[in-house]
Amino acid sequence: MSATTTSPEQNTALRQFVWSRLGTVLALAPLGVWVVLHLWNNLAAFQGAEAWQASVTTHRHPVAAAITWVVVLLPLALHTVWGLARSLKARPNNARYGYFGNLRFLLQRVSALGVLGFVGAHLWLAFLRPRLVEGHAERFVDIAHEMRTHPPTLVVYLLGTLGVAFHLANGIATSAMAFGIGTTQLSQKRMERLALVLLVVFLGMAWGAVYALYRAGV
Repeated sequence: MSATTTSPEQNTALRQFVWSRLGTVLALAPLGVWVVLHLWNNLAAFQGAEAWQASVTTHRHPVAAAITWVVVLLPLALHTVWGLARSLKARPNNARYGYFGNLRFLLQRVSALGVLGFVGAHLWLAFLRPRLVEGHAERFVDIAHEMRTHPPTLVVYLLGTLGVAFHLANGIATSAMAFGIGTTQLSQKRMERLALVLLVVFLGMAWGAVYALYRAGV
């Protein structure tokens, strides 16, 4: 009885399949879940500085804070590497095939680059720099002041959160298709509607928090 062997092409295809599914899973949980929770927590800005600080920047224990950021940053790094590698291999064909699905594919890749820049800047300015350079967590009064008095900050947050909302909403819908939930034409239409609904929900949360911070700025 001879052992079954696989060709190099089969091994490559298997690795690509595993990385694709791993990248998708990490994007949904814990990363996607954390993004939604982060948007929700920022809505505490409507309740004032103390509520926002408690909801966004305060952790009950240093160990809990460390675990949270490992759970977030490690999947973020892996998803970023996977996404960049996938983007370099992808070749959009919107000029030849003007389907809505092709447009979503292109926007997903473009939004990923914008989100990468926004998240990188946000991590440094809102999380790392205040703690490492200034010795404290980001303060409500500081971010609210920037939102109100520095138009580039407001524009960057509006566009950055738009990219995050679209990338996550569209990613959830396309991930469902990748796992076999949306394989028929009818189910794909439903996934498109789901992506639109999620986009509106996520963007409403994000821009709501931005508005609350802007309103509180002096």
